[in-house]
Amino acid sequence: MNTNQAVPLGQLNQAFAPPNCEPGLRPPGQDPASTTISVHSYEPPPKDFFVWSVFNTLYMNFCCLGFMALVFSVKARDRKLVGDLHAAQSYGATAKCLNICALTFSLLLVVVTVVTTSIILAA
Repeated sequence: MNTNQAVPLGQLNQAFAPPNCEPGLRPPGQDPASTTISVHSYEPPPKDFFVWSVFNTLYMNFCCLGFMALVFSVKARDRKLVGDLHAAQSYGATAKCLNICALTFSLLLVVVTVVTTSIILAA
């Protein structure tokens, strides 16, 4: 086909067609090509317990358990940002366990101190 030749209206000029363009039209009743989109179920992101770890580091830091919980919380947050959700969940679970231990031991220490002080002062 000569490039100077006129193309009738409604037909594609194959010389100037884009490389991935299909020549011609589909016959009536034929479905267009379909696109499949896979949608994954929504899972909430794993928790990192960062605020709880900061609180335990500042106020309930029994044997540095609060600080270690903060370290694991930061690791969990970093893994979550990178996209490694399995590691983030693991680090978050460790931070939660350390936070529970730090809080429990610190509260027990406060209770034992109050009881011992009241017994000494009562005598």
